[in-house]
Amino acid sequence: MNNHQKLKTEVEKQIDRLQQAEKDSRTLLAQTIYLGSLGLLFILPVIVGAYAGLWLDGLAEGYSIQWTVGLIVLGVIIGAMNVYLFIKED
Repeated sequence: MNNHQKLKTEVEKQIDRLQQAEKDSRTLLAQTIYLGSLGLLFILPVIVGAYAGLWLDGLAEGYSIQWTVGLIVLGVIIGAMNVYLFIKED
């Protein structure tokens, strides 16, 4: 009878774990919001870099895209770091 009781207790623990996992699983809306957040964390530094680069290039005489390209690349690096750190925290 003791083995039967141990088996019953173990099965109940497994059932509780499965039920808790079902409760903790993310909904489609939560996953969509999460992916949207990742997208914004990546793309916003790129856009800010592009606009800041255009503004700085506009201040320079002649045709220049050095600041634009440089700040877009910097935005991509910062965006990738943002996404990495966000995923790492989660």
